[in-house]
Amino acid sequence: MNTKGLFRLPKFVLFGLAALVLTLAVGMAIPIQQNVFSNGLGQSVIASSLAAPATTTQRVTELKKQMMDSWQQEAKQKGVYQEIPKRYQGVTLNAVKPNQNDKIVALTFDDGPWPKYTEQILDILKENNVKGTFFVIGRNMKNFPEIGKRIVTDGHAIANHTWHHWYHRLNPKAAAYEIDATEEIIYKTTGVRTNLFRPPGGVLGNGPAAYAKSKKYSVIMWSADSHDYKRPAVPRLLSNVMRDSKPGGIVLMHDGGGVRDSTVKALPAMIEKFRNSGYRFVTMPEMLEIEDKELQMAKK
Repeated sequence: MNTKGLFRLPKFVLFGLAALVLTLAVGMAIPIQQNVFSNGLGQSVIASSLAAPATTTQRVTELKKQMMDSWQQEAKQKGVYQEIPKRYQGVTLNAVKPNQNDKIVALTFDDGPWPKYTEQILDILKENNVKGTFFVIGRNMKNFPEIGKRIVTDGHAIANHTWHHWYHRLNPKAAAYEIDATEEIIYKTTGVRTNLFRPPGGVLGNGPAAYAKSKKYSVIMWSADSHDYKRPAVPRLLSNVMRDSKPGGIVLMHDGGGVRDSTVKALPAMIEKFRNSGYRFVTMPEMLEIEDKELQMAKK
């Protein structure tokens, strides 16, 4: 045998031979291990191992449920829990009618998330311990995800305001995209699902609102319009809101889509005026839940 010839083999061949030997050795060892465990005590070990996956799966399922229940309770306490009573699914609302002794009002903001203004509004709400509802535009959520995340982490409710904020009539496919794409970017960014929708400009007959209702969204309009998109002076903006506000009212403001200095300047005084008049602030999901409970009690 020419041993010198063997060592002249290329290195990759030698490595291949070594790998083959190692594979054969491992293959021979596996049956030995199986034989050891197939007798005596080994049988009970195998039996318990086979039963383990079912027990583990059950425990994981229970843990997931506990985590989900805990998350939903925490989200509900923060005001971002999005499940709404069935009576409001697929309907259009301008306001609710709670007990007149319970002076509640919902502050809502459209067209964000938006640099500067959304953040300033969030700061003011946090300073005053107020929770609002933000109707976000899908493409803005995509472009400014960190601001969108903060809306939820600060405990506010988040809602759907279409992807592009178009006013013109849309065919069914385009209308579906406007809402579905926005729903997905909201969930992808914040981890929250929403079934609250507001049509751009309050237009109800151009396609998106009809699609939203077919998907069991509650279409949320408003009862008090700040007209802040006209950039009024602070006293005029406050007058616009307070003049039309009542218990169960929904206030329309904007945190994006343009210059919103008037909104930012007027918001602290607006909060003070409402509180001095005995109002408390709730998110839209909270408002709907409050009225639903009162209606159930009245029915009983």
